[in-house]
Amino acid sequence: MQSNKMEDRGDGAMKTHLTGCEMLVMKQTRRGCLQEFLGCEALTEFKFFIGETQVFEALEETDCFCRMCCTAIHPYKMTVKEVQTNEEIVTLDRPLRCAAGGCKCCCYQEAFVTSKGANLGSIKENCWYCVPSMKVFDPAGAELYMISPPTCVGGICINCCAEGNPCGKGCCKQSFRVYAPESRKTGADDPYLGSILKKPKSAMVEIFTDAVTMDVSFPKNATPEQKGLLTGVGLFLNSVFFEGNDD
Repeated sequence: MQSNKMEDRGDGAMKTHLTGCEMLVMKQTRRGCLQEFLGCEALTEFKFFIGETQVFEALEETDCFCRMCCTAIHPYKMTVKEVQTNEEIVTLDRPLRCAAGGCKCCCYQEAFVTSKGANLGSIKENCWYCVPSMKVFDPAGAELYMISPPTCVGGICINCCAEGNPCGKGCCKQSFRVYAPESRKTGADDPYLGSILKKPKSAMVEIFTDAVTMDVSFPKNATPEQKGLLTGVGLFLNSVFFEGNDD
């Protein structure tokens, strides 16, 4: 009986924290500041907050050589764990793929998200031009969400002003929005369901590390498992589009 309770704890912890949760804040730590200053890429570490309370933490598992030589495309695993019990919430598995790009017919960036061995879904890059586009799939392989930055000019350019004036309060903000699967086929932005927003960094962090802070705003009717999947998507987007881009 006790064994069954321990086996179910990860799923229970995810439901406990993510049921009713509207936004999860992901803060990359300053781990390896000296390494990054000397040109070496440190292991990625994140802490996750609901409000002011830290609920999860995650540390990248990867090969040192790949991390240094293939920063933008290196394969890794990252397990998000509950802080108090160290139990698994979700695990992101990103295999080695060619760098993200707007003109590819194969080797699309992708990652897989599980929770204690159970498949939660996956994310995979589309063939795109100018505006990055990813698809999120549920455990059965059905398309669940589309992930893309906000656009302008009929959907052919990224809207740099979507999160505010880039010369004012919107400075350095970058977002990926969560859309319904069939959205934006008309070339215009449909209403979005949620977002993954990279926030500005302090001057010291900007200079000495590539640490980021992201707000993951979940779709209103998302289940705890879908929120766990989108948490993994946030980690994936950081490694594909943000990590190493500040060097």
